[in-house]
Amino acid sequence: MEGKITLKYSILDFGFTFLGQIFFVVDIALDVWAMVHLYREGDFIYLGILVAFLVGSSVLGQAFSWLWYRYDDYETRTSTEGSVNTRVLKILHLFQLGVYLRYIGVLEVAVRSFISKKRDRENVAVFLSHDLSMLRLIETFSESAPQLVLMLTIMLQTGEWKDPVTVLKACGSASAIACSVTLYHRSLRSFLREKAQQGFFSSLLYFVWNLLLIFPRLAALALFAHALPCYIFAHFLCCWAMLFFLAWCCKSTFMDSPTGEWLYRATVGLIWYFSWFNVSEGRTVYRCLLYHVWMLLDLVLLCGLAYWQTHNAPGTRGALSLDKVAAMGGSILVVYILGLLLKVLYYKYFHPKLGSSGAEALSSVVTDGEPLSSVVTDGEPSTVLTKSLKLPAHGDFLDGGQMNALADDIEVDIMTRCCQVEKVEKPENRRMKHLAQNFYS
Repeated sequence: MEGKITLKYSILDFGFTFLGQIFFVVDIALDVWAMVHLYREGDFIYLGILVAFLVGSSVLGQAFSWLWYRYDDYETRTSTEGSVNTRVLKILHLFQLGVYLRYIGVLEVAVRSFISKKRDRENVAVFLSHDLSMLRLIETFSESAPQLVLMLTIMLQTGEWKDPVTVLKACGSASAIACSVTLYHRSLRSFLREKAQQGFFSSLLYFVWNLLLIFPRLAALALFAHALPCYIFAHFLCCWAMLFFLAWCCKSTFMDSPTGEWLYRATVGLIWYFSWFNVSEGRTVYRCLLYHVWMLLDLVLLCGLAYWQTHNAPGTRGALSLDKVAAMGGSILVVYILGLLLKVLYYKYFHPKLGSSGAEALSSVVTDGEPLSSVVTDGEPSTVLTKSLKLPAHGDFLDGGQMNALADDIEVDIMTRCCQVEKVEKPENRRMKHLAQNFYS
């Protein structure tokens, strides 16, 4: 009997991890450049809003990172994380540096697993990359998406939207957001046995329909903020409160503490403000359909109010004419509907479904159908830990010698299991596994 661990850290995974570190550094540099640019232009209101986005996103990410360390009993799996004690770890998170320690640890274990090709290091690399993909997703919708809305609003008010280079920058930022969602999907996909069968076209289609759904949402918010800047915050607070209530109704169980779960539900409400995110088990087609119906109605409302304000007060907010606002609003709705059609196409032909036995399918992916006690890591051939015990048939009796022999067999069996389980124990990210079960149910 031979077991296989399917959570391998491939060259492509290493490439994504390495590029993720580069994009992380570039994102920090661009944030600093944006703040300096707004300061030199004298746009202190926009500068304050941008700083609020950056600080709020950082605090949120550090809170999740710290809670996950606490849930794991401060267990560290890299020498980088192990070089600091719990007190230093708390101080790093307090000064908004804890997530950076995770990035360095992931890069360390990724390089080591890529060089050594050992299974235990591959498992650790996959484990850490799962948490990091979730943190990136939180950062995407708490910082990158609001920041892009702010930049699009400034472009509409200053007339920079006419510059093709500026438009390409905005499209590139939206593509980065869609790419982050796609990488999160790839992280969830690693829990499925058919991950290796995921082709390039499937990933490309997933990226495209996310881009076509997310960018129109951001553009509609920017168009509304351009016409009615004082009402965009009221719109966000009302929508977020409703979405937060719906996330509470879903009774999610992602975090290991009540306080952490409330924080998670509040974050889900923030993500839902921009894009769909599955948080509960079972068939979600009706919830997803209801969400997109609400999103379409909200897009119509945002674009309609922007058109109405431009009609009543032309020329008061930038150089957009009534025809241009109408054209932008119509394009937003068309692109969003196109994204919905591509999403339906993806879910019909490319999205794997676990069905009612989703938990069993996800648990068996770790060992490719073999029980955990029958697998040995580090590439060694797997062996069955225990032999089958020959128990007497019903109605048969054992004499004293047979009873002693059976007791010895049971004792050896228990000792063997205890020793071998310690050898094959490997990290398993229960949080992301739970999200994968929700996503593919």
